[in-house]
Amino acid sequence: MNIVPVVEAAFAQAGIDKTEVSAVAFTRGPGLIGSLIVGVSFAKAFALSRNLPLIEVHHMQAHVLAHFADRPHPQFPFLCLTVSGGHTQIVLVRDYHDMEVLGQTLDDAAGEAFDKTGKLLGLDYPAGPLVDKWAQQGTPRFPFPEPQIPGLDFSFSGLKTSFLYFLREQREADPDFIANNMADFCASVQSRIVSVLMNKLVKAAAQTGITTIALAGGVAANSGLRQALETTGQKLGWQTFIPAMAYCTDNAAMIGIAGYYKYLAGQFAEQTVTPVARWG
Repeated sequence: MNIVPVVEAAFAQAGIDKTEVSAVAFTRGPGLIGSLIVGVSFAKAFALSRNLPLIEVHHMQAHVLAHFADRPHPQFPFLCLTVSGGHTQIVLVRDYHDMEVLGQTLDDAAGEAFDKTGKLLGLDYPAGPLVDKWAQQGTPRFPFPEPQIPGLDFSFSGLKTSFLYFLREQREADPDFIANNMADFCASVQSRIVSVLMNKLVKAAAQTGITTIALAGGVAANSGLRQALETTGQKLGWQTFIPAMAYCTDNAAMIGIAGYYKYLAGQFAEQTVTPVARWG
């Protein structure tokens, strides 16, 4: 089990002793149930052994609150496009504890679209960063349709299918299509996924009148999405916030930040708390 040496290393790097801990924050969900069980069990045991309060943290809310790990950070209210391998959401953030999902994916997440497209190309998992790396060397010259989903919700399953069919057709005509067009294909895939995300975000900003816009989640590390947010923000007069790379992917800091604000608000969990793979 790696959790014990990881916790020991965290204490050593932070330069603090276990006796200085005031509470134990942990991810309750959503996520992979096996990983959640390990984390929740360890947190409960550590807290019980030292008579410390427990603080359950919502994984996706923690991604949003990662913006408060460093300054400058967004002022309330703001919109946050939260994009990861399992989730794609536009969140209205009114306060540290008051968040409303305005739109979300109806099927696959944007991160899944990147990873599964990468699998079609023979790239290693997780393929998203590799697709991004190839895209930076290419030109988005292959057109793909944008899903016509009403409101602020997303759908990426049809887009994934269009990537698959396009590749099949091209490889039937040219078996070396992928080898000869990897960069341009990745650039085209990335361009369309990013445009889907940004078009919905622009719509959400127009509907709410909010011009403070943030990005969060693992896909927030994507260079195309980061550039698109900055460019769109400059064009529309937004104040934009993009987290440092270390705070994009899953990390302990975002759980600590979320736990800190719940601690200040006195929002604690019981020892009977259990992990949840799906948490709305």
